Amino acid sequence: MARAGLSAERVVVAAAELADEAGFEQVTLSALARRFGVRDASLYSHVRNLEDLRTRLALYAGGELIDRIAAAVAGRAGKNALAAFAGAYRGYALEHPGRYAATQIRIDQSLIAGSPAMLRTARITYGMLRGYGLDEPDLTDAVRLLRSTFHGYCALESAGGFGADRDVQVSWDKAIEALHLALTHWPRETKSDD
Repeated sequence: MARAGLSAERVVVAAAELADEAGFEQVTLSALARRFGVRDASLYSHVRNLEDLRTRLALYAGGELIDRIAAAVAGRAGKNALAAFAGAYRGYALEHPGRYAATQIRIDQSLIAGSPAMLRTARITYGMLRGYGLDEPDLTDAVRLLRSTFHGYCALESAGGFGADRDVQVSWDKAIEALHLALTHWPRETKSDD
């Protein structure tokens, strides 16, 4: 029987808060049980195991992230959409480091395929990139470029990895300008006539 007041949603929200406070790797069933003042076994009515908890946390955080991005890019196109998308991404990563770390874990593809948040992420991201005239397979390549650039920048910034005497925001703005130019002049894959 589930403990009164506990639910899968409450457990995931508490995991998100713990991730931001202590780091994603510190999210364990034992840590959450202590937070709720229950035994570890009480949580198994709501999540199967640690992997299930972390997957739920990743999907929850991914939903929060895409909600922020969607609000930022609404009504925008081209460079303005790219800058808004990037800014929302970076803001979330810096404000919610543990939740953001959860979004970077590898999740079973069958779970992603059925996730409304992940489907919305693909729709919004690909929609923005189609504004640059991209189609597959170039869309996939462009998504990989954006994700690796945004993630790398955020990871370095949050770790204090930018030591040069240069405003980090100025460098970020230059990076977005460079991405805009790269997307505008994308080396499109040509189809062979074989």
